[in-house]
Order: sequence, then C-alpha cells, then structure tokens
Amino acid sequence: MLDENNKKRVKKYSYKSSGVNIEKASNVLGQLKKTIASTFSDRVLSDLSSYSGLFQPDLKDYKTPVLVSSTDGVGTKIMLAKRLNHYHGIGQDAVAMCINDIICCGARPLFFLDYIACGKVNEEKIKVIIESISKSCLYCDTVLIGGEIAEHPGMSGEDDIDIAGFAVGIIEKSEIINPGLVNEGDIVAGIPSSGIHSNGFSLVRKLIDDKNLDLNKIYDWSGGVPLGILLLTPTLLYSRLINKIIESKVKIHGIAHITGGGFYENINRVIPANMDVVVREESWEIPPVFKFLQELGSIDKKEMFRVFNMGIGMVLIIPPDEFDRVKKIATGMDDNIHNIYNIGTVTSGSGKVIIKKG
Repeated sequence: MLDENNKKRVKKYSYKSSGVNIEKASNVLGQLKKTIASTFSDRVLSDLSSYSGLFQPDLKDYKTPVLVSSTDGVGTKIMLAKRLNHYHGIGQDAVAMCINDIICCGARPLFFLDYIACGKVNEEKIKVIIESISKSCLYCDTVLIGGEIAEHPGMSGEDDIDIAGFAVGIIEKSEIINPGLVNEGDIVAGIPSSGIHSNGFSLVRKLIDDKNLDLNKIYDWSGGVPLGILLLTPTLLYSRLINKIIESKVKIHGIAHITGGGFYENINRVIPANMDVVVREESWEIPPVFKFLQELGSIDKKEMFRVFNMGIGMVLIIPPDEFDRVKKIATGMDDNIHNIYNIGTVTSGSGKVIIKKG
C-alpha cells in the first residue's frame, strides 16, 4: 500500500489516458442515429441501444427459406483514401463488396453491419463513412442494423482506419442460382463497372509510388477528374438491377461478381467443371484507367484480367434469347448502369475462362 505522500505523486490512469475515448465514439453514433434509423423497416425490432440487431424476416412467401451471408472489406483502397483524406465513397465500397456477393445466388439482401477500426476516433471521418454506408443500404433496400467503432491505440497509427462489412440476405431454396443451371450455348452478359472498384489496389499503390504519380493531376482521358479521386470512384451497387431482372422472371443461370481474381477466378466459380466460358475482350470498351495502368506498369494482358475487373463489374450467364430483355431492363432504369454487353459464350470444356480477341 502507498502512504499518503506517495499517493499524491502517483499518476492517475484512465481508459482515455491509454488512448481510447469512449465519449467520442458514442458522440458520433448519437449524431448519426437518425441517419442510421432511416434505413430501418418495420422488420427491425431493436434500436441502437441494444447489444445486437434484431430483425424479424417476413417468411410468408417462402416455403424453404435460406439465409445467405457474406463479409468483406475494402482492402488497401482505404490507404489511398487516407492519403487523399477522401472517404466519401468508402462506405459504399464496404456495402457493395458484401451485397454484390450475396446477390450472386439470387438472394435479396436483408440487413448489413459494419465494423470500423481506427487508431484514434476522428468524428468527421467516421461520420462521412457511416453516412455513405447508410445511403448505400437505403439504395439496396437493406437495413443498417448495427455496427462497431473500435479504437486501437498502439496497434494502429492515429490516422489509420479500416472498415469491414457483413451482410445477410434470404432466398427460397429451390430458386438458388447455382452452376448446375448453366448450359452450353448460354451467353455471358457483362454489366459495366464504375472503375477499379475495390480490388487490385496494392498493385495500383505500387505503381503510384514507383512512378511518382501526381494524384492531383487531371489527364486528358480522366474526364476532368483528378487521378486520385478517379481511382477512389466507389464500387457500383448491383442489387437493385439484379432484383429487377429476377422479378421480371428472366432465366438466370449464373451470376459472378468480378472482384479479386478478376475474370479468371470469379466466372469459373459459377460454371460446371465440364464447361468453359470464352470471353471476347473487344466486345466492350475497356475504360481508359485500365489502359493507363497497363501501359504504366508494362502489365501483361492476362495479369490485367486476373487482377482487375477491366470495366465489367458483374456478369450474368443467361440463355441467348434473354439478352435483349436484360439489356432493356438495365437501360430502362434511372441508374448508373447505361448498357449491358454480350461479352462471351459458354462452351464445352474443363471449367476454364478463356479470354481472346474477336
């Protein structure tokens, strides 16, 4: 035990003195409570004061409901956002990386949760991210049912921040889209991306550093947008379009989200082992940002299609006679997607994706 004199000299410790400011995180959530609650529906049985999010699904239209889940982050794209102090689309990236995955089996998203880890809570930065998440959830008709802001002093630098997401959807078991539906002669419909989306940024950042790129430079091909902001263009949200196509009773035999692994490691996941997909690389216009990166780094064509989405963010495998209907649905929506391309064909084979000219 310390005597009275020693007690006066002893430094008093608190959680705040260790680098964690509980009040700041609570203050951010308090300011955003209305924004987050704006995504709620009558299916939500809890508010933000609960320990967990409670969601009561409406199962009246399901005989054998199946829950579908996905979790993901935005990768090292967030390091570029930090470098430019531009976080306005990062929340959308987090939502898209999860929800774009669960819709690949035909599921309808129900709710989303986020996890934000940082070295020190920056209220303005986190507000921007959560507002972007909320807006994206509303667009996807999805509830932002909960989340976590974690301060990690000593493990992360004060300016460091990372985000991960988790989404749950639902589908009738008999309606799950799976590789067994794919037929030889089906076509591959390519839905455009908004740019690089959220994959390949370790290579992008390597090029930026090694080539000393000016992120504030506006190139003649960049549409008047500085390079850094162009690279941070958020990942497109495809659930509204896919839901519309499914509701229109289009026969969909496969859906692939073109993320990490590019064409080769994503399209092959939705085809049978005895079939190939032949992609015609000149059947759509590859956005100039990909050509810029390829020339800058002397990157092999195969590597480009293995790392990046090359301007196609999602593909549908459908019977040939469904293509015009899908295109009409997509171009008829007041959305960011203005075209759909016939980019390939399913053939007999051994589960490969083949990219060729012509």
